[in-house]
Amino acid sequence: MPDVLLLLPDFLLILVGFVLCRFTALNRPVWEATERLVYYLLFPVLLFNSVLRTPLQPSTTTHLALAGMATVLSGVALAYALRWLPRVAAPPLNQLHASGAQVAFRFNSFIALALAERLQGAQGVAWVALLIALCVPICNVAAVWPLARHGGHGYARELLRNPLIIATVAGLAGNLLGLKLPDAAALTLHRIGLAALPLGLMAVGAGLRFGALKEGPKLAAALLLIRHALLPLVALGLAACLDLTGPQRAILLMFAALPTASSAYVLAARMGGNGPYVAGLVTLSTLLGMLSLPLWLLVLTWL
Repeated sequence: MPDVLLLLPDFLLILVGFVLCRFTALNRPVWEATERLVYYLLFPVLLFNSVLRTPLQPSTTTHLALAGMATVLSGVALAYALRWLPRVAAPPLNQLHASGAQVAFRFNSFIALALAERLQGAQGVAWVALLIALCVPICNVAAVWPLARHGGHGYARELLRNPLIIATVAGLAGNLLGLKLPDAAALTLHRIGLAALPLGLMAVGAGLRFGALKEGPKLAAALLLIRHALLPLVALGLAACLDLTGPQRAILLMFAALPTASSAYVLAARMGGNGPYVAGLVTLSTLLGMLSLPLWLLVLTWL
């Protein structure tokens, strides 16, 4: 099946979530509770179980891990560099830049895990879980820093309490120690994990919102250009330089071309940034991802 059709069911789930939230009794409060369930229970269980059960081969994953971190750090550098571009993020748009810079380098873990499973099965999920564990701390620190320069926030505490990081580290530790769960426990965790992907994708659709992008259209265009065009190019270059295998190249390119994190607008609003502006960026990034992700995967097949 072509990559475009492989991705279609997941994007249809996003559409289902959008329709249910906007046009049925399953409105926003229902999906806010669903997001918490997915984030604090279902996804951590999926990550833990996937990493625990998949044989780890450090000799074959080191280059993938380095490429993933380098891609994210490239996004951070490019997003921060926009502050010095005239008429893009200079005053009076500096608050918009502090709020929206995270959109250029953060990624949607829900979509990442769903697509990894479709592209490379359990092995793909394990690879993406490793990338999430390594890159989420980088993204969180880089996202919080411009919003919190004026005040002290507990970076370390927030990172250590992140359920996705905890679950992935626990899975890695159990894998390295040779932990084997009883069949009943393993089956229970597997069934919980199966619920994570459809509910997570529908929650992404329910969170789509069109915000006030008119305040900084050039900045919005620059941030989305980094997220959906420049980072995939960086990933392709790194994959070639590090001589990644075909499946790992597909996972890295998919990871680099993901829509931004749906929680970006929550962080901006919670820390006094421009929440509506970031909500618009998240929505547009998700819609762009539906088109750009299949196109980038097609580019990889052509190469």
